[in-house]
Amino acid sequence: MKTTIIAFAALLAAPAMAQTAPQNSSRDLGAPIPEGGEVETVEESQGLTGSVSFEGNLDDLGIAIPAFATDRDGPTPANSQGTAALGTELARVITSDLRNNGLFKPTGPDSLPRPTYPEITAPNFATWSNRGAEMLVQGYVRARGDGRLTIGCYLYDMQLRSELVREGWVVPPADWRRAAHKCADLVYSRLTGESPFFDSRIAYIAETGPKDNRTKRLAIMDSDGANHRFITTGQSTALTPRYSPDYRKLVYLSYVDGNPRIYVYDIGTGSQTLVTQSANPTFAPRWSPDGRWILYSMAVGGNTDIYRVSASGGGRSEKLTDAPGIDIGGSYSPDGNRIVFESDRSGVQQCYVMDADGSNQRRISFGSARCATPEWSPRGDQIAFTNTSNFNVSVMSPSGGNVRRLTSGWQDEAPTWSPNGRIVQFFRTERNTGSTSLWQVDLTGENLRELPTPVDASDPAWGPILP
Repeated sequence: MKTTIIAFAALLAAPAMAQTAPQNSSRDLGAPIPEGGEVETVEESQGLTGSVSFEGNLDDLGIAIPAFATDRDGPTPANSQGTAALGTELARVITSDLRNNGLFKPTGPDSLPRPTYPEITAPNFATWSNRGAEMLVQGYVRARGDGRLTIGCYLYDMQLRSELVREGWVVPPADWRRAAHKCADLVYSRLTGESPFFDSRIAYIAETGPKDNRTKRLAIMDSDGANHRFITTGQSTALTPRYSPDYRKLVYLSYVDGNPRIYVYDIGTGSQTLVTQSANPTFAPRWSPDGRWILYSMAVGGNTDIYRVSASGGGRSEKLTDAPGIDIGGSYSPDGNRIVFESDRSGVQQCYVMDADGSNQRRISFGSARCATPEWSPRGDQIAFTNTSNFNVSVMSPSGGNVRRLTSGWQDEAPTWSPNGRIVQFFRTERNTGSTSLWQVDLTGENLRELPTPVDASDPAWGPILP
């Protein structure tokens, strides 16, 4: 599937003039790009005008997000009811994104008046200030003659009565939700100073069938659970997916005829590449940050060690560990210089760090907590892991200090990080039913929520921000 998302950093001064001033109108910037390709951005002299004036905690920040306006209501493949209805849906998605991350208290379009099209660049500040809003997010959606949509997003500071940032996108109708996520990312980044994460995707293992005969398929979806689709048929068991650093591919473990094989799946083309296969038990493939290598674990002669192999497949695997016992996992630090992994070489399951070539192996977890499934934060400052003493998700520093417990479910495991390193996702197994589901928690441990999936879900992997 091919998609085109074209971004421009500063929209025209007044969207109402777009039909009469084509020289300043939204424009197609270059040729179509495949799904996962880079978004072309044009910087103009306008853009950021002012600074945030809010004082206090961000979770007290009131943000009004009315329905996006439209210049002319008309049908679009994205919404059979027209661009006006689509404008409401855009604002709902943005509201949901900003509410679910736990930092803001947004008010969505269902309880707010819809601004007119000219008001998008000239808001009635008094109206919104009287509603208690410190920030205003508004925008527009316009159907283009070529069948695509132009979607604009603006952030205003009510106290300063000024625009903070604006951006817009030209998208195929099927990608309108991506424009909404990008608008939420724009607001989030401008107000927090952190990297965005809403316009990203999640891979996981979809589970169906009885507990003793589960069908496990590879599935992907947007970060909010929308646009769900199954990648594999379930005829062979799929396990432990992980996105490539450029988002374009997935590595996962598949059992065909009972033998484990590591495949790389190309999301854009649907093609698969066999990386390595063995009759020996194989576990947990993981990418290196530069996309050149894939780590995995393999049991040979009663000993399980960590190997690396070229991501292009066909090469010889290199053994990185050789201690008696079970060495599993392997997650690179963001700079690619170190690897964190789990091992029972001390007699109990704990976490270790080694250099990328396998040298300088040292234990980092101690005390009563047992450490499994470690994953390095994209920021590099923390490692998330499963505490198998009580099966909860915790985090620690790369040196093993500052251990903090984030969850308290009956069985929480297999953490994976959001692209900006602020949220940890994991899967939870229910005590009585054995059903599994995906959950997210931020680094405070307070903002916990379940992510909707159509079937039971395990082994989540949060991909990088989409280009």
